[in-house]
Amino acid sequence: MRNNASLLRFLFTGVLVGLMGVTLGVSGTRSANTITPDVSAIPNQVQHNLAMLPWYGVFDHLDYQVNGTEVTLSGQVISEHATTKDDAGKFVKLIPGVTKVVNNIEVLPPSPFDNQIRRAEYRTVFSQSDLGRYTLGAIPQVHIIVKNGHVSLEGVVMNQMDKNMAGIVANTVPGVFSVENNLRIAG
Repeated sequence: MRNNASLLRFLFTGVLVGLMGVTLGVSGTRSANTITPDVSAIPNQVQHNLAMLPWYGVFDHLDYQVNGTEVTLSGQVISEHATTKDDAGKFVKLIPGVTKVVNNIEVLPPSPFDNQIRRAEYRTVFSQSDLGRYTLGAIPQVHIIVKNGHVSLEGVVMNQMDKNMAGIVANTVPGVFSVENNLRIAG
């Protein structure tokens, strides 16, 4: 009986030591094979994650700046899309390699006056035959930002003529105090 107990202890100790060795070997393997995120891919991932936000629309504008592993978010969202600000910060923080997110996205105050201007600007700008194409797709290429009666056109157009036309027609909407044409030309 005594030999059986010694044999059992010996076997138990051997199994336990073997399991510890396997466990240590596996954890050592994991740390040795840790994949370092590709920091150069962060800007494309940020752009993709922002484009996938469910409430990001024509009256919102999101922008970002990447400095190494730190991402700074900026832009404006209408008050009805206020969750977009928080979602943008959360989704960008999930990108491998991002260590810090500074969320400077502004939530525009609710305003029936601004909402009226937004609708009028949308109808006026995108009813132009050459500009209507910029509403196609899940996320429009041209964004109309209205804050306290001041309009800012943001986004990308195909050529200088489209940029000029958008600025001219945006200035024709009644009740607008000013129009800032920040549209960029693709290329």
